[in-house]
Amino acid sequence: MTDKKDLSDLARHVVFDKGTERPFSSPLNGEKRPGAFNCVVCGAPLFASQAKYDSGSGWPSFYEPVAQGAVAEGHDASHGMTRVEIHCQNCGAHLGHVFPDGPKPTGRRYCINGVALDFKPDAETK
Repeated sequence: MTDKKDLSDLARHVVFDKGTERPFSSPLNGEKRPGAFNCVVCGAPLFASQAKYDSGSGWPSFYEPVAQGAVAEGHDASHGMTRVEIHCQNCGAHLGHVFPDGPKPTGRRYCINGVALDFKPDAETK
């Protein structure tokens, strides 16, 4: 588990205060290597690179979590919108939102703040 003080100010704001990073600001948008996207707070596996795609939204996007129960959903009525918030099932860190406009096979777009993720290339996970 990462100590809260070891996170950047932006990462702390996103994961603990339900903030959002600027679109197109995450280096993970262009990440195409095989690997795992883990929770930046607790290290739990959240998404696999095989489920990542370019949604054009400006945030790393996935069509499904790595396993059922890896992420949990909640109601978000902030900013005058109704959305479905996504958070880490293990530690509760805010990740982003899920929308019903993703590709097959799920039709879902998990739109995730890059600062909420810790990418581990396959070479580092073995």
